[in-house]
Amino acid sequence: MLGPATGQAPLTPVTSRDIVTSPRYVEQYVRAYFSDIPALALIAECESHFRHYDENGNVLRGTKNKSDVGVMQINEAYHLDAALEMNVDLYALEGNLSYARHLYETMGLQPWKHSKKCWYPQTLAFAQL
Repeated sequence: MLGPATGQAPLTPVTSRDIVTSPRYVEQYVRAYFSDIPALALIAECESHFRHYDENGNVLRGTKNKSDVGVMQINEAYHLDAALEMNVDLYALEGNLSYARHLYETMGLQPWKHSKKCWYPQTLAFAQL
């Protein structure tokens, strides 16, 4: 059905659930959040394809390691206790990104070494800027 004034289809309202479940919106959010650290956006693309939740609305878990959670695939076994001490929710998009920033600031890119083949070649371009 076309809108009366414009002759175009009316816009469908976007909900907060749409934003966190749609890889397109998650990608935009992640790229903006890590605009100062573009390598982390590349890692999110490699690790989760910019998905934070699965098709059932549950937090995304790793395919090889079910302890890896969220868009940044942060490992619960290594990081859950520290995240809780920092009052960071790894299962919420914002918390997952916030903790990823903390990891980067304290450990560099090492926590994502297992996906390095995917993101490392592209990070070389950043180093040459």
